[in-house]
This record gives sequence, C-alpha cells and structure tokens, in this order.
Amino acid sequence: MRLREMCGIALAIVLCACGSGAQAQSPYGIGRPATPAEIAGWNIDIGRDGSNLPKGRGSVSRGREVFAEQCASCHGEKGEGGLGDRLAGGQGTIGAAKPIRTVGSYWPYAPTLFDYIRRAMPQNAPQSLSDEDVYAVSAYVLNLNGLVGADATLDAKSLAAVKMPNRDRFVGDARPDVKK
Repeated sequence: MRLREMCGIALAIVLCACGSGAQAQSPYGIGRPATPAEIAGWNIDIGRDGSNLPKGRGSVSRGREVFAEQCASCHGEKGEGGLGDRLAGGQGTIGAAKPIRTVGSYWPYAPTLFDYIRRAMPQNAPQSLSDEDVYAVSAYVLNLNGLVGADATLDAKSLAAVKMPNRDRFVGDARPDVKK
C-alpha cells in the first residue's frame, strides 16, 4: 500500500476518533492522536503522475548552482558519480550485461525524482532544500541526461510532462513476490 494511501487511512481513523469524542490513547496511557497538520507534514510523497507536487519552479541554471553547492561533492560536477551514485549517462545500457543505472537510463518517472531529492538529499541534511531548489536540481539532473533543455524551468505541470526513456520498460503489477 502506498504511503499516501496509508496516511489517508490514518487521517480518517484520527478524524473519526476525534469526531466521536473518543480519545485515542495507547494502552500505556501515553501519546495523543496526531493532528491533521502533523499528518500533512509527513504526507509529502509525490505520485508518479505528479500528484502532490508543490507550488514552485526551478531552472536548470539555478539547479547547476545548487548542485555545485550541495550535490557535486558526492555525485561529481556533472553527475558522473563519486562517493554517491552516478546520475547521468548510461542511456541504452539497461539491456546490457552490465547496465549503467542512472536517472536518464533507469528512472521511470520524473516526478519521483523530485520526491527522492526532496526526501533524501543531500544525504547529510535531508529535506533541507526548498521546493524551488528541488525543482532546480531536478531540472539540472534531467538536463545532464538530455531530457530537458539548458533553458528549461520546471514546475509541477512541466515536470509531470517529462517522459523518461525507461518509463515503458518497467513491469507493472506482475511482481512474483507480491500477492494481491
């Protein structure tokens, strides 16, 4: 079950409990129900279709600056890798014996790049970048992979419209390890 669906269910339970006058409490007599604002703070996942992308925008040129300051020490100046994963190149290698998995060769949906950067990067200070800077870094990484132009500025609508090269090569719900 996706995080967003789970948060929605949790919110519904909390609202029902609050609305009925019941006070949810642990069996140990500690804690309190989460407020809607607290739940909203955790409900930051972005759907592959771009659902839940925040307002804001970021350009490739701004992304180059932020990347140099926050990302290049791990991922290399041009996303070539280093301490961190390689982010650029590798197109056409997924079917090879030793595929090069990068944003441009492997990543299936552009909006989830925003989600990952916002949630987990930089590794020493996750969730420290503004939404505008996350859009900008996303634009820069997509530009490094030839997926948007050097003059691109991304926002919720334009980021969701980026079609990733490997998008249609992922298997949908046919995972053998997941039972419905």
